[in-house]
Amino acid sequence: MGQEMFGTEPITLAIVGCGQRGINYAVYALQEPTKCKVVAIAEPRPKTRQNFAQAHSVDGTLIFNSWQELHQASAETIKTVGTRLADAVLVCVQDQMHLEVVLAFAEQGYHILCEKPMSTKLEDCLRMEAAVKKAGIIFGMGHVLRYSPYNTALAEIIRSGELGELINVVHVEPVGHWHFAHSYVRGHWAKEEESCFSLMTKSCHDIDILCHWFFPTRPTRVSSFGSLRLYRKESKPAAAGSATRCLDCPMERECAYSAKKIYLEPVMRGDRGWPSSTIVDGLPDIESVETALRRTKYGQCIYESDNDVCDNQVVNLEFANGATASFTMVAQTSLICERQSRLHFANGEIVGDMSAFTVTDFRTKKVARHTPALDGGGHGGGDLGLIRAFVEAVRTGRQEILGTDVSDALRSHLTVFAAEASRKEGRVVDVAEFEREAREKAALYK
Repeated sequence: MGQEMFGTEPITLAIVGCGQRGINYAVYALQEPTKCKVVAIAEPRPKTRQNFAQAHSVDGTLIFNSWQELHQASAETIKTVGTRLADAVLVCVQDQMHLEVVLAFAEQGYHILCEKPMSTKLEDCLRMEAAVKKAGIIFGMGHVLRYSPYNTALAEIIRSGELGELINVVHVEPVGHWHFAHSYVRGHWAKEEESCFSLMTKSCHDIDILCHWFFPTRPTRVSSFGSLRLYRKESKPAAAGSATRCLDCPMERECAYSAKKIYLEPVMRGDRGWPSSTIVDGLPDIESVETALRRTKYGQCIYESDNDVCDNQVVNLEFANGATASFTMVAQTSLICERQSRLHFANGEIVGDMSAFTVTDFRTKKVARHTPALDGGGHGGGDLGLIRAFVEAVRTGRQEILGTDVSDALRSHLTVFAAEASRKEGRVVDVAEFEREAREKAALYK
């Protein structure tokens, strides 16, 4: 399709999926209306769709119940008028839907920002790479950690070489005990068959940032261990008895995972944000949240749920230059996604926690603390950083503004798939061989 050059007019966006991720990206259009504008949306939930459309003043003719309806309207507009409905599409639907939505809109020539992960199957990630390359479009991947002020500043020091070669990284993601329960026990990402394994759905961010820090050297070998250790029926406290829902449980007040504490009580205090906002259609209130806790999986006992994804996992990486990294994803923490990292260089080290980092130079004994300024947005400003970079990449037709492309995104996904293969098969995986076999297998089904 080629990459158009845009002038000073705002880049127009179509949002497919108006949930939490769609809201977080689209807020940029409200903050910087001269940069971009939401002109079309697709969302099946009536109240969520209505609230989003009102917030962005979307014309009623461009509000759709499904991505298929938006796609069909786009096809008709392209056929009759010769133009698309928007410059770019933001794909913020459930993970297993990413492939079909990206393929459909890439074929129509839209620039695309796809929420992570690319897809839940390796062969589908390969198909997405091929489709994006064929379309010749700008492609952004929802690896938002790359775009936070914290990680941008940290990467600048790595790239400068001022501490010498990066030799080792120890990186931890503390998911948070109740956050894991919300998303990976009760939530959309609880079962591998219906979504994907938790290393992909939660921590592909982290494997990607490790690959980003070590670039241009790439992972060559990977090993992994992990399990579902706590959130299963065998761990249920005896005092809970036969209760299967928090609102009926005799020990609800003593339970760290009480759905009443997590969802209902914040709303009772006037807090209608995440995570309560994700379990109802529209803005949560006491009645709607209580109904959800009595009728949906969000009110279930976490020890009586049908989840099956790992709640703790470690990944070991060896890179082509001999450097190494270890990553730990663990659910049972008080911190909520506040990653902790130690980066070890030939001449120094960096220790950080996503809000600030300390740089120590072994040669000069100088210690400097860096606290990058946050400019709002989730993931330490990474959400805003990504959408800002994507809009500018579309406006200028320059993929390099994003600092990555679809093939680079695929490589970090391949590493995640390789790590999970190691965990399940009990072996060290050669990443290059793993990729070769995956591409050969994919070629058989073309």
